[in-house]
Amino acid sequence: MSPLAQGFAVIAALIHVLFFVMESIVFSQPKVWRRFGLKSQAEADVVKPMALNQGFYNLFLALGVLTGVSLVHTDAVASGVAVVMFGCACMALAALVLVSTNRRFLTASIIQGALPALAIALVAI
Repeated sequence: MSPLAQGFAVIAALIHVLFFVMESIVFSQPKVWRRFGLKSQAEADVVKPMALNQGFYNLFLALGVLTGVSLVHTDAVASGVAVVMFGCACMALAALVLVSTNRRFLTASIIQGALPALAIALVAI
């Protein structure tokens, strides 16, 4: 796995850690829930449990990718690449689901999916 592919995968993982923080730790702040298109505290209160859960999904994907990159630097290279590819594929596919639900999430989808897609492409080449 090339260093560039690893770099894209690690940055994608770090972005997903940021999503975890936003969705699971600081979601109650109006400046955060507004980023998710919510218009009122009442809407945020309804969405908060789902955001908490979603944030942990993002954290677990990030940890998987980071673990895979770590394995690439051991004797378990093939396993590490497989884990990175799986995590990045999940991130990229989730980005497609995001934009397919609402076109106004295009920018968020690109932020979520471009780097893992680039990592996958570099491994596939």
